[in-house]
Amino acid sequence: MIKSATLLGASALVASLGNAPMQCGHGSSSGSAREDDPGDALYALSQDFHVRGNDEASRQTLRFLIDKYPSNRHAPAARAELDGANDSRTDAGK
Repeated sequence: MIKSATLLGASALVASLGNAPMQCGHGSSSGSAREDDPGDALYALSQDFHVRGNDEASRQTLRFLIDKYPSNRHAPAARAELDGANDSRTDAGK
């Protein structure tokens, strides 16, 4: 009787696992899906600040991005934007 109950329980477990959805630990096969990392979010935030006219917050966010995530894909653009902002302030003083 105990063997029968154990066998029935094991069969139920196998049957329920057979109906469970399959999940994969890696990204999509198309390669087009990209998950934002903190550096990406910071760059987007700096752009939003700039669009809303808060250039000081935009510059501070870009500096933070460069300091904390120097290898992020947006770091070169952030450096260029900061260099451009510094150049425009220098030109304004002339």
